[in-house]
Amino acid sequence: MAAVERFVIDGAKTWFQRLDQQVHLADVVDQTSGAQMSVGFGRYGKGERNPWKVTYDEALIITKGSFTVDGPDGPVTAGVGEVIYLRADTEVLYVANDETELVYVTYPHWFEATEKSAEADRLKEFHPA
Repeated sequence: MAAVERFVIDGAKTWFQRLDQQVHLADVVDQTSGAQMSVGFGRYGKGERNPWKVTYDEALIITKGSFTVDGPDGPVTAGVGEVIYLRADTEVLYVANDETELVYVTYPHWFEATEKSAEADRLKEFHPA
């Protein structure tokens, strides 16, 4: 991995889909990259919902549409150019208010953190798209 890199959503190589939903995720920096964090892209169809327990810190940068994360303190909604921050060990519900595209950044790596947690079985919900 280069010291400085640029990524674009259409350049993401491997996309994963949640169940039969229009929820797609693609890591562009993951645990194999040597970096300390994960970076990836998400695409959500309008109205799609994804309940999850975040076992890592996460920032969601909305690049298209409108997105809500409903957590223990109530819903937080962001639009294009806005960021939602989630703390580790939080139960959330991701909701796409519109066709949404976003960038996610997690620390540590979301996959490894989930794999080592009580939430590991949830990873089976995702399959190559």
